[in-house]
Amino acid sequence: MLLAADYPFLEVVWTMLIFFAWVIWFWMLIAILSDVFRRRDMGGGKKTLWVLFVVFLPFLGVLVYLLANHDSIAERRAKDERGARRELDEHIRSVSSGGSAARTRSTS
Repeated sequence: MLLAADYPFLEVVWTMLIFFAWVIWFWMLIAILSDVFRRRDMGGGKKTLWVLFVVFLPFLGVLVYLLANHDSIAERRAKDERGARRELDEHIRSVSSGGSAARTRSTS
């Protein structure tokens, strides 16, 4: 049975470091794969090659993708955020322009 005295503090720190490194690694994989599938300037063949490269040679594939596309990743993310904000603003304007529900209830 593993007791606290059998598991020194530095091993706990090392285990936590390894765990969070795996979490960050999977987060990067998901972010890169979502960026690959979100791209509109790339055809299906190139997307397939990038996915295979990232899946079969993960460390090299991720590093090469980040080096090759580091500027365009940020630009696409900013463009998507601006589009989402614009859609939210339009939705809020369309909902708020029809008159207030509180005003119609208070007058009746």
